[in-house]
Amino acid sequence: MTGKTVAEMSFEEAMAALESVVSQLERGEVALEQSISLYERGAALKAHCAAKLAEAEARVEVIRAQEGKAVGTAPAEGL
Repeated sequence: MTGKTVAEMSFEEAMAALESVVSQLERGEVALEQSISLYERGAALKAHCAAKLAEAEARVEVIRAQEGKAVGTAPAEGL
Protein backbone atom coordinates (compact mmCIF):
# COMPACT_ATOMS: atom_id res chain seq x y z
CA MET A 1 0.00 0.00 0.00
CA THR A 2 1.30 3.42 -0.91
CA GLY A 3 -0.05 5.26 2.14
CA LYS A 4 -2.09 7.54 -0.13
CA THR A 5 -5.76 8.13 0.34
CA VAL A 6 -8.04 7.12 -2.52
CA ALA A 7 -8.46 10.79 -3.47
CA GLU A 8 -4.68 11.19 -3.81
CA MET A 9 -4.26 8.20 -6.13
CA SER A 10 -3.70 8.43 -9.84
CA PHE A 11 -6.06 6.47 -12.07
CA GLU A 12 -3.45 3.76 -12.52
CA GLU A 13 -2.79 3.45 -8.79
CA ALA A 14 -6.50 3.25 -8.04
CA MET A 15 -7.06 0.60 -10.72
CA ALA A 16 -4.22 -1.53 -9.33
CA ALA A 17 -5.63 -1.18 -5.81
CA LEU A 18 -9.12 -2.05 -7.08
CA GLU A 19 -7.78 -5.16 -8.82
CA SER A 20 -6.12 -6.20 -5.57
CA VAL A 21 -9.37 -5.72 -3.63
CA VAL A 22 -11.34 -7.73 -6.18
CA SER A 23 -8.76 -10.51 -6.10
CA GLN A 24 -8.91 -10.73 -2.31
CA LEU A 25 -12.70 -10.79 -2.31
CA GLU A 26 -12.86 -13.41 -5.06
CA ARG A 27 -10.56 -15.74 -3.15
CA GLY A 28 -12.94 -15.57 -0.20
CA GLU A 29 -10.13 -16.10 2.28
CA VAL A 30 -10.85 -13.03 4.41
CA ALA A 31 -13.07 -12.69 7.45
CA LEU A 32 -16.52 -11.16 7.11
CA GLU A 33 -15.59 -7.80 8.69
CA GLN A 34 -12.50 -7.53 6.49
CA SER A 35 -14.62 -8.42 3.45
CA ILE A 36 -16.98 -5.56 4.26
CA SER A 37 -14.04 -3.16 4.65
CA LEU A 38 -12.56 -4.36 1.37
CA TYR A 39 -15.91 -3.95 -0.37
CA GLU A 40 -16.22 -0.37 0.93
CA ARG A 41 -12.68 0.40 -0.25
CA GLY A 42 -13.46 -1.16 -3.62
CA ALA A 43 -16.54 1.01 -4.00
CA ALA A 44 -14.51 4.13 -3.21
CA LEU A 45 -11.80 3.09 -5.67
CA LYS A 46 -14.38 2.39 -8.39
CA ALA A 47 -15.98 5.82 -7.89
CA HIS A 48 -12.55 7.49 -7.99
CA CYS A 49 -11.64 5.70 -11.23
CA ALA A 50 -14.98 6.67 -12.80
CA ALA A 51 -14.42 10.31 -11.83
CA LYS A 52 -10.88 10.27 -13.25
CA LEU A 53 -12.18 8.80 -16.54
CA ALA A 54 -14.94 11.41 -16.75
CA GLU A 55 -12.38 14.15 -16.11
CA ALA A 56 -10.11 12.81 -18.85
CA GLU A 57 -13.03 12.55 -21.27
CA ALA A 58 -14.01 16.15 -20.57
CA ARG A 59 -10.45 17.31 -21.19
CA VAL A 60 -10.34 15.46 -24.52
CA GLU A 61 -13.64 17.04 -25.55
CA VAL A 62 -12.23 20.50 -24.80
CA ILE A 63 -9.15 19.76 -26.89
CA ARG A 64 -11.28 18.45 -29.75
CA ALA A 65 -13.54 21.52 -29.58
CA GLN A 66 -10.50 23.80 -29.71
CA GLU A 67 -9.36 21.96 -32.83
CA GLY A 68 -12.77 22.44 -34.42
CA LYS A 69 -13.60 18.75 -34.28
CA ALA A 70 -16.85 17.18 -33.17
CA VAL A 71 -17.23 16.84 -29.45
CA GLY A 72 -19.14 14.35 -27.36
CA THR A 73 -19.39 10.64 -27.61
CA ALA A 74 -21.61 8.43 -29.68
CA PRO A 75 -22.10 4.67 -29.80
CA ALA A 76 -19.89 2.92 -32.29
CA GLU A 77 -22.61 0.72 -33.73
CA GLY A 78 -21.94 -0.76 -37.11
CA LEU A 79 -18.17 -0.48 -36.90
